[in-house]
Order: sequence, then structure tokens, then C-alpha cells
Amino acid sequence: MYRYLPDIQQEAAVQPDGILSRVLHNEGGVRVVIFAFDAGQELSEHTASRPAILQVLAGTGALRLGADEREARPGTWAYLPAGLVHAIRAESPLTLLLTLLPKE
Repeated sequence: MYRYLPDIQQEAAVQPDGILSRVLHNEGGVRVVIFAFDAGQELSEHTASRPAILQVLAGTGALRLGADEREARPGTWAYLPAGLVHAIRAESPLTLLLTLLPKE
């Protein structure tokens, strides 16, 4: 069975002063989560036990990957190996897609 989303950004509306996350897919060891951050919201430093791909859909922010801080804007794409310390801070309302891959 398939799932079709004509506009993925409609799946997660930015909440005032908050962060919303919604699982879009969870099958075969792959988990896809959409996040919507209001400006000023952040996920502090953390690690994941499996590799992940992060894609920014809308908005701007700062992405920390290990010791590096990178710009996050529409079109930003990053691969994060398992165990990498990372964080994200929204400078404007920000929507991103996180794909957690099967454990290596």
C-alpha cells in the first residue's frame, strides 16, 4: 500500500512558541518524521542511535553537526551518521523532514 502527500508541508503546521513533530512513515526500519519549529525554538544537542538524513523544507535556522555550525535553509540536506552530536535552532518558522535509516 502506498501513501501520497500532495504537499508535505501541510502535514505539520508551525505552532506558536512550539515544536510539532509527526511521524509520516515507519516501516522496514525507516522512520520519516516532519518537524515544524516556531522562530526561536530549538532541539538541544543530542545523538541518534541510527543514521539519519535531514532536509529543510521551509524557513531558516542554524544546524549544529558535531563541532560545526551550518546554515539551514530551504534545500539544505545533511547526512548524519549514527552517534553524531547535533542540534537545530529555528531563526524563522522552520519545517524539516527527518529520515531515520536502519541501523548499520
